[in-house]
Amino acid sequence: MASLPRRGLVPPLLWGLSLFLSLPGPVWLQPSPPPQSSPPTELHPCHTCRGLVDSFNKGLERTIRDNFGGGNTAWEEEKLSKYKDSETRLVEVLESVCSKSDFECHRLLELSEELVESWWFHKQQEAPDLFQWLCSDSLKLCCPSGTFGPSCLPCPGGPEKPCGGYGQCEGEGTRGGSGRCDCQAGYGGEACGQCGLGYFEAERNASHLVCSACFGPCARCSGPEESNCLQCKKGWALHHLKCVDIDECGTERASCGANQFCVNTEGSYECRDVDECETEVCPGENQQCENMEGSYRCVCAEGYKQIEGICVKEQIPESAGFFSEMTEDELVVLQQMFFGVIICALATLAAKGDLVFTAIFIGAVAAMTGYWLSERSDRVLEGFIKGR
Repeated sequence: MASLPRRGLVPPLLWGLSLFLSLPGPVWLQPSPPPQSSPPTELHPCHTCRGLVDSFNKGLERTIRDNFGGGNTAWEEEKLSKYKDSETRLVEVLESVCSKSDFECHRLLELSEELVESWWFHKQQEAPDLFQWLCSDSLKLCCPSGTFGPSCLPCPGGPEKPCGGYGQCEGEGTRGGSGRCDCQAGYGGEACGQCGLGYFEAERNASHLVCSACFGPCARCSGPEESNCLQCKKGWALHHLKCVDIDECGTERASCGANQFCVNTEGSYECRDVDECETEVCPGENQQCENMEGSYRCVCAEGYKQIEGICVKEQIPESAGFFSEMTEDELVVLQQMFFGVIICALATLAAKGDLVFTAIFIGAVAAMTGYWLSERSDRVLEGFIKGR
């Protein structure tokens, strides 16, 4: 039978193990903190209520063919009332109406659970639209489509066609928002009933508006042609119903620095740095010009370095022979290694190819070569080529 550990060692071992496990691990073993993400955009309570009602309706569709599950449906409906309007079905639907991670939905359900039960048992017939009854009329979180704000005011353009159908009414359908129209590209005005900057009316009737883009530099126009301009964008001037580029470099509109020059562009201009190296010549021998922002400087050409203000050619020192860097002691060791190799070779020849002496010879040569190359492996080839 295996011997048990001595009783005196167990407590110290357990104590040491518990101490080791309680210590924090190395940095590379510790879990990295989760990446920080931007906070999610908070939804208006109306959107949460709408999601709750949509999920509730899906639950009703899912259980529409269910029953009490007892097997005798006729008896159950006679004694327990119909499953369709039963409390059992309501509980089953409410259990899955909110996902586990939807905190806002759970909070809203907790606040409105009594209202949902009241609608289920008493209000379904007179108010079949749960969203309208719960979210708009009871909780007052939502407004009818086409309206906004605490009083459910109509959006610009009217509730039937908010923002003319060419934009989005801010806060529409909720008890918040400003009701301002965010118009689509090309449309503008309070109710998106006009064409925006750079567009013209291509077609309009009592209920329809089509806005098309003007010719490039035109801010306002009567048609798509270059000669239909009525107003020009910044940097252009109107001339005979055409927009002509303004040369800012020839006027006081351009503002460039002392060491810059102006370059005209379509509708604007650019300030570019003057390249003094095109006109300036560095006076020193073996110098070259290097352009800088607003100035220049003279530097030594490639292959030259500055010494006391003069550019002189860099001298590349030649590598000395391998044996020239050896000390006297290293030469003695090399000689001894050489004679050792010769002796091993002669011993191998005398043994007429005996495997033992051959192995000794190869091992000796490998050991001496490894010792020598470990110290001077970077100069072996060059040293033997050039010599001492």
